[in-house]
Amino acid sequence: MNTARSSLSGDKVRAHALPAAALIVAVVLLAAAQAWASAHDVLGPLRSLVDDYFANPQSAAVSWAGLGLAVIGVPARVRIISLVAAGVLDLLTLALQAVCGWHVSIGTGPTLALTGLTIAVLRWDGTRRRTALHAIGFGALLVMASKLADTWLMVSIIAGPRVLDQYVQLADRALGEPAWLVGRLLDALGPVPSHVLHVVYIQLPVAAVVVAVWQLRKVTTHGWPRHHLVRTFLVLGVIGPLGYVLFPVVGPVFAYGPLGHGLEIGSWPQVWPAFTADPQPMLFDSVTARNCMPSMHTAWATALFVHSRTGPRWLRWAGAFWLVCTLLATLGFGYHYGSDLVAGAVLCLTVESALREPKRGWDLYRVRIVSLGAAVLAGLSLSYRFLAGTMAAYPVAAGFLALGALVAVVAVFYATWFARPGGRVAHWGGRIPADGFAVN
Repeated sequence: MNTARSSLSGDKVRAHALPAAALIVAVVLLAAAQAWASAHDVLGPLRSLVDDYFANPQSAAVSWAGLGLAVIGVPARVRIISLVAAGVLDLLTLALQAVCGWHVSIGTGPTLALTGLTIAVLRWDGTRRRTALHAIGFGALLVMASKLADTWLMVSIIAGPRVLDQYVQLADRALGEPAWLVGRLLDALGPVPSHVLHVVYIQLPVAAVVVAVWQLRKVTTHGWPRHHLVRTFLVLGVIGPLGYVLFPVVGPVFAYGPLGHGLEIGSWPQVWPAFTADPQPMLFDSVTARNCMPSMHTAWATALFVHSRTGPRWLRWAGAFWLVCTLLATLGFGYHYGSDLVAGAVLCLTVESALREPKRGWDLYRVRIVSLGAAVLAGLSLSYRFLAGTMAAYPVAAGFLALGALVAVVAVFYATWFARPGGRVAHWGGRIPADGFAVN
């Protein structure tokens, strides 16, 4: 009995220590990123955070999403007060900006409300305090991750003066060059579909908070689940952008389209690029982020879709809608190639497999799906870089292999984490009823 209590206590300590440790690491990263930004005369995460406090916020969606996540862990009365206070403060900020003739934007209100909520919660004690701080920690991490991501985009520009778009565009011939196809389709459909896709694309953090709120809605009474969407989002945000430096790509609308600042080599999406068997790195400008490979919007939208599968019907439909619209937006606006989307989806399923169902441990089946995902991601990246000409010359075979690899990852992922226990597919994925594994 004492051993069981000790184990349970240890689990609780580790569960509450994780956000605290992550916050400490985030603060160190923020300081390092700000030092780098100051040395290169760019904004930086800490200066951006100061702007959020002083009526010049960088992203209203992220600030409100961070507050929305934070108030999950507090009682309903405190939650309502915090949200109302944030709204009032945002309105006052808008009035101040208008009177002073400043740039008009919202997001200062939730930043101030989150800070005030943190100060108030620090005066609490016991389980209520720990639960609230846990939620506040995740909300703050979401905001910090966004600030770090903005700085990392600047790192990608300085680290990758030459971009590899010609290689990815050639590889995309194996997928039917979907960016050109969807781009033309959106042009033909008029402004309404484009507007809807634009809203979906930029409001991904809000959609993620909706799913996270559903998953975490009972934390004040039932404690924290061992796995949820926020964990996957944050880990993806740390791992994914490393590809921006290793594989700098700007996207069709820049390398081939109207946003190329005179450096473009085509006319996306009106004219399909000519085939060339000898792709070369392109010297590009110093303002466009190299943030295409892998597509993090695809990775995050896929994570949102996966975590919405165990929700009510409306949430499952919303998750599917957000994923489909995100894929169409990334292609139709020329922000990504199809190859980026395939890599982003594989990255998501690999990271999710490493985090999902912690109680299951690192058994053979988890090792299998994580290893498969990592191998496919590495194989795709190397193929895009060194076999692009071959993929373009043999598009049917190359497309079959690339999409087949993605399908294989999806199939093994489903068998490992979602197949109904007791069936043949579930048994192949290690989901045996006697083990008592349950999808989170």
